Amino acid sequence: MATFSYAAKDQSGKTIQGTIQANDRAEAVTQLRGRDLIILKVEEGGKPTKKAAAEGAASPAARKAGNGLFGTKPKASKTELVIFTRQLSTMISSGISLLESIEVLTEQAETPGMKACCATLAAELRGGSDLSKAMNLCPKVFSPLYVSMVTAGEASGQMDVILQRLADYVEATEELKREIKSAMTYPVISLVLVLSITAFLMIGVVPGFKEVFDGLGAELPALTKTTLAISDWLRAKWYLCFVAMGAAIFGFTVLKKTPKGALLLDHLALRVPIFGQLTRKVCLARFSRTFATLVRSGVPIMGTLEIVAETSGNQVISNVVHASRDSVRNGNMLSEPLSKSTVFPPMVVRMIAIGEKSGALEALLEKIAEFYDSQVKATIKSLTSLIEPLLICFMGGIVGVVILSVFLPILNIIGELSAK
Repeated sequence: MATFSYAAKDQSGKTIQGTIQANDRAEAVTQLRGRDLIILKVEEGGKPTKKAAAEGAASPAARKAGNGLFGTKPKASKTELVIFTRQLSTMISSGISLLESIEVLTEQAETPGMKACCATLAAELRGGSDLSKAMNLCPKVFSPLYVSMVTAGEASGQMDVILQRLADYVEATEELKREIKSAMTYPVISLVLVLSITAFLMIGVVPGFKEVFDGLGAELPALTKTTLAISDWLRAKWYLCFVAMGAAIFGFTVLKKTPKGALLLDHLALRVPIFGQLTRKVCLARFSRTFATLVRSGVPIMGTLEIVAETSGNQVISNVVHASRDSVRNGNMLSEPLSKSTVFPPMVVRMIAIGEKSGALEALLEKIAEFYDSQVKATIKSLTSLIEPLLICFMGGIVGVVILSVFLPILNIIGELSAK
């Protein structure tokens, strides 16, 4: 029998170290997992090997190397994060230690950002740090929600289960974003084409008729005069359109960064016709899914409400959740402050109240998330069907006005000639 030194976490989340007797490393891992421990590292010998000690001492250097270009924090796409999370869950559930799992993921990471992030995690784990604390060094990869759930996994000893739920959550969230982006791609492209065609007609086509009309010397209709005036202005001061567009974007960005401005814009986002309802449904779906995932993973209710408020995506909803958090701290039910707001529909408030009383809050929140997901998809589909004919009518109207303004003088001249 050989002696193996180990570092692991118990059910309370406390890091413990010690030695264990086993025939080989695999048997040592099996024994530790039989004690419901989360394995951080297992090494042969009563003391850490020189290699392990060197690796642990190299943690600050490895942490520095884990940063991106010019010392920036590493980044990774959501797809990479999902793959990382699922693979880490699989390896931990298979009995591979946490440190060894991260080292494997470091080797097989395909992008520099993910590789740097995994290298940072591995270096911190070798130094005895918790995984959740190590993840705080990569804020552009691991969100506060992600770190909180990992912390709950460390405390409960269900790291593999928590990671699986995390992967499901990130996938569901990204799928909803893809649905929205896919639905909005066609209208945006169509609108750009309509504006481009309008600019071509006003700048390239209409001015050619002005010389013809001047040669005829006929009195022009009001519509034709207006169209020619707009065309002349666009040809002479086209750059002002880009200046106005840039100023609008800059003003919107500055307004969004101020607390009052962000609150005002989020209020408008919930009240704008047609799209306001879509925004509300998206925010409610995100609220419900995030809440359900955190509660099911064992994150304390106060921490859950804090994270849900920060990830709601709308300042109005965030303020309501913060107020609810204060109310819950004072011993009240969560559904009470939510019912006083106009943001949360009565159905959502009633289901949350039933969940609190029955102890099945996470299950009902999951159902709310599924309901609003389906509502968002249905709304997007109907909007896509509605936007297409509206854009066609808009484009047809612009082209029709230009054609009518060009042909009206000609028709008037022809009418005068026929009368003579």
